[in-house]
Amino acid sequence: MSSILLITGGTGSFGSAFLEKASRLSRFNEIRIFSRDEKKQDDLRKKINNEKIKFYIGDVRDKYSVNNVVKGVDFIFHAAALKQVPSCEFFPMESVKTNVIGTDNVLSAAERFMVKKVVILSTDKAAYPINAMGMSKAIMEKVMIAKSRNLDGSKTIFCGTRYGNVMASRGSVIPLFIDQIKQNKTLTVTNNKMTRFMMTLDDAVELVLYAFENGDQGELFVQKSPAADIKTLALALIDLYKSKSEIKEIGIRHGEKMYETLVTKEEMLKTQNFDNYFKIVSDNRDLNYDKYFSKSPEFKGNYDEYNSNNTHRLDHEEMKKLLLKLPVVIKDLNI
Repeated sequence: MSSILLITGGTGSFGSAFLEKASRLSRFNEIRIFSRDEKKQDDLRKKINNEKIKFYIGDVRDKYSVNNVVKGVDFIFHAAALKQVPSCEFFPMESVKTNVIGTDNVLSAAERFMVKKVVILSTDKAAYPINAMGMSKAIMEKVMIAKSRNLDGSKTIFCGTRYGNVMASRGSVIPLFIDQIKQNKTLTVTNNKMTRFMMTLDDAVELVLYAFENGDQGELFVQKSPAADIKTLALALIDLYKSKSEIKEIGIRHGEKMYETLVTKEEMLKTQNFDNYFKIVSDNRDLNYDKYFSKSPEFKGNYDEYNSNNTHRLDHEEMKKLLLKLPVVIKDLNI
């Protein structure tokens, strides 16, 4: 049975990658792209010439435009966000308006128009957040979980994903390194020992599709991913591009961590462990805590957080192999 899909932030890195896959799926007879930038919409329209894709100009901050695009929709992938750590540090209220209030607007509209399922996209920075972007994403997750408690699961389901660094996405370090290499410049590394999860856009798409197929009320899905330190990443790119560029440490930027966490210690107590994924189960206790004094919730799990320091660490050759999956690298190297 065909249905209507809405992708908020559909012209961003994830949104456009997901659109390419979704546009080939017969289950969606109409796909709505909702974003603020008409130039990006026009570029995407020309790139993916498909009559079932409809473009809507609007902003998740504006309830009216959100209601307008959500009406009649069956499924939503909510990718609209402010995700640049430094800019959110300098303008924290802007991150709140988009990542928190914007998400609330989308979820409220989804409940009002009885959307079947909404999958929100979160980030590892929401776990033990130290920056405004991570804090706003953490609150976004809480908004989703809180709203899911009051839903009839037979009509509407809210769930989400939390993923790490998406390689070569807008504003990430890989495009910067590649640009510096092409200009024969020194690669500017914040800290050689800083680690990050390494996840391709295809991996991110698969994670969201997994949540779409398997997600239940208030659940968060995390894909198990390898990690690498930034020096290993930089050296692998230098090797692939046969560059003579050197590496220079410039210090950690505003709001950055030395490593990222995808599942906290506390969340591990209510996390189910699968081969390739973690599922963080929603804690559906209500405000009547009296009944929990005599019997605690039966959460089972490991009490070790899952972070970019204790996951599999890529070595030089493994990092090169993963980089060779990226379209930008494939194009540059004529592979």
